[in-house]
Amino acid sequence: MKQYNRILFVAESGTSRAPMAMGILGEYTLKHPVKIEARGLVVLFPEPLNQKAEAVMISNGISMEGFMSTQLTGEDFTEDTLVIVMEHAQLEKVLEKYENANPENVHVLTELVGEELEIIDPYGGTLQAYGLCYETMRKTIKKLVNLLNEEE
Repeated sequence: MKQYNRILFVAESGTSRAPMAMGILGEYTLKHPVKIEARGLVVLFPEPLNQKAEAVMISNGISMEGFMSTQLTGEDFTEDTLVIVMEHAQLEKVLEKYENANPENVHVLTELVGEELEIIDPYGGTLQAYGLCYETMRKTIKKLVNLLNEEE
């Protein structure tokens, strides 16, 4: 995998899956330091982390204090930025909406690591649904870390 200096996790509102992924990846040591951020496809105004997502993160020892959702913009797409979405529909939206999004740098998280199922949006679900989302994401991100740490 080519080397990136920045990884952007992108999901719908930018208040649960994307920041959870950002927080999880931040727990790992990468061979090449990478700036890890989260964005939303539809952020009308900055919002804090979803309360259930935050509870799950805290119970797993990850603090997301001060996190606010941020809208994905055209400036987010640079040659050294890897953009990771949660669902195939989001991938299509990103490539459709942002003309400077390079298809080589935009991927669905699970597809990137060779998994078939997408990370399900827990929005509106129980705390358990968020917990399950966290567990699934953690396994997937562990594979992502291995990919990122592979030598060229």
